[in-house]
Amino acid sequence: MADTHEKPAVRIAMWSGPRNISTAMMRAFENRPDTAVVDEPFYAAYLALTGLDHPMREEVIAAGPADWRDAAAFLTGPVPDGRAVFYQKHMTHHMIGEIGRDWMDEPGFVHAFLIRTPESVLASYAAKRDSVTLRDIGFAEQADLFERAADRLGHAPPVIDGADVLADPAGVLSALCRAAGIAFDPAMLAWPAGRRDTDGVWAPHWYHAVEASTGFGPPRPGTRFEDLDDTLKPVAEAARPYYERLAAYRLGG
Repeated sequence: MADTHEKPAVRIAMWSGPRNISTAMMRAFENRPDTAVVDEPFYAAYLALTGLDHPMREEVIAAGPADWRDAAAFLTGPVPDGRAVFYQKHMTHHMIGEIGRDWMDEPGFVHAFLIRTPESVLASYAAKRDSVTLRDIGFAEQADLFERAADRLGHAPPVIDGADVLADPAGVLSALCRAAGIAFDPAMLAWPAGRRDTDGVWAPHWYHAVEASTGFGPPRPGTRFEDLDDTLKPVAEAARPYYERLAAYRLGG
């Protein structure tokens, strides 16, 4: 008798800090016909809980969900449009202590980690904000989430470096798909330019480059430590051990 049970959806929770290729990665997965995506589902709750003054703060909170429990229920509930894959773009620094993590242990989740060197993150972030702290770029939180996932798996979860993706998109995305238990789709390598309905309400402030893109760009020259502003160098030094911890497990590097 044929198996009539529907295969459960694969939920890929991709954990990144800001100023990486996280939105381009979301574009790549959204271009798969079998995949639904969500953009930074805990951002509104993070702003509501912290009171931080981010660009478009009130618009982000109003777009919600402003209660993290509602965001978690959405992430673990029915996949939009009944798709087989649910790609969830997360920012690690949003996961403050008041936001629960038990939802991460629900069946079907693959927790993956997108990393970038601290120097490159800081150089890019400083171009958008006047000041940057270690907390703003989420390296410590990313390492904590990585350790949590590794403890539950008994081995390292998938890690990819943005620089490796740009150098070999097909190779690194193929490795990521294998690790997630799904087939690689060449449609992930190119997408139409423009904004998406699934983009966060904050897109007008942050997404200019990705809105103009039609695929992954060429590899970028990495920022050197000595080229950072002196105010950023201590932040880079504090972030580096966390980056190196995860980089030791990166796929396709």
